[in-house]
Amino acid sequence: MDQPITLQADDIVLEARINRQANDRAAIIAHPHPLYGGDMDNGVVMALVEAYARQGWTALRFNFRGTGRSTGQFDDGAGEQDDLQSAIDFLRQAGYDRVDLAGYSFGAWVIACWSRAHTRHTHRILLVAPPVAFIDFGNRSPIPGLTRVFAGDLDDLAPPARIRTALPFWSPAARMEVIQGADHSFWGHFQALQQAVVKTIDG
Repeated sequence: MDQPITLQADDIVLEARINRQANDRAAIIAHPHPLYGGDMDNGVVMALVEAYARQGWTALRFNFRGTGRSTGQFDDGAGEQDDLQSAIDFLRQAGYDRVDLAGYSFGAWVIACWSRAHTRHTHRILLVAPPVAFIDFGNRSPIPGLTRVFAGDLDDLAPPARIRTALPFWSPAARMEVIQGADHSFWGHFQALQQAVVKTIDG
């Protein structure tokens, strides 16, 4: 079910894979920081893909520019927002009416930045381990569409206490799920994260 495809972001060609399930609802999964080894095959990314596929959603993941076989080079979040837009455009043109945006770590930041630049969008947003202790997340700025945040209770890059302080500013209606025993990598806790995401998808 996992099919390789390419996406076009201006002159950048992005390596991507799509797990086709439903033809009306899909999720885009954004990966962690490419300069620290993050890519679309990351374990958390795959847990998110599997969570959506389990609920019958199509799931699209891709490598940001300069990662894997994607052309171009790292652009500190600016060009990466264009990469995300290309994934959104691909799914919209394919007829998907509902498109969730789910990002892990750096991918969460890219989605938050994109959302703030496109405030009238209609996407539901899920953020996993937004690294508020590593990147400036604009803790008092709204993130339109934000529904749920997931974090490990041992995560020093995305400390739950700091996220709780920011959450009312990001989205008063959003909720946070804390995965006990998990750090930023969620190693050993992929299943717990996946189960929490599954409950959110159609909840």
